[in-house]
Amino acid sequence: MLFRSALAGGFIGTMLLTTIVRAASELGWTRMDLAFLLGTMVTDHRRKAKAMGYALFFAFGLAFAMVYAACFAAIGTTGWRLGALFGALHAVFVCTVVVNVLLPVVHPRIGTPETAADDVALVEPPGFLMLNYGRSTFLITLAAHIAYGIILGLAVRI
Repeated sequence: MLFRSALAGGFIGTMLLTTIVRAASELGWTRMDLAFLLGTMVTDHRRKAKAMGYALFFAFGLAFAMVYAACFAAIGTTGWRLGALFGALHAVFVCTVVVNVLLPVVHPRIGTPETAADDVALVEPPGFLMLNYGRSTFLITLAAHIAYGIILGLAVRI
């Protein structure tokens, strides 16, 4: 029951998170394109990168749902407030550590402060709190991850 509810919540939460981020991008509130960012890890073909990025994003969304569920089970409780807290912590971790420390190590096409002038990066480095993609990017990411956490907090049954 735990992991089935986590998969269902993870799917719905990932759909909501993706929709929030995509809508914010289309409305001009951010220049962040998570699907493109993830997809360019595996291909330099721009159109294929987006499609592959969405597939990776959903796989990561489901994997993180399992992590959330395991944490809920370890704590022995769940709920929308705890889910929102996990989502907020997740967003802060992603926007500080993942995109600035881990992503440049595994992403062959992302620019870094050390990128040479003659190197052409396919993806601009996100920067601290992803501010290189716009001033509101962190707030959008935070809101989207809180929504993801709330969905999981409501969906996961221990």
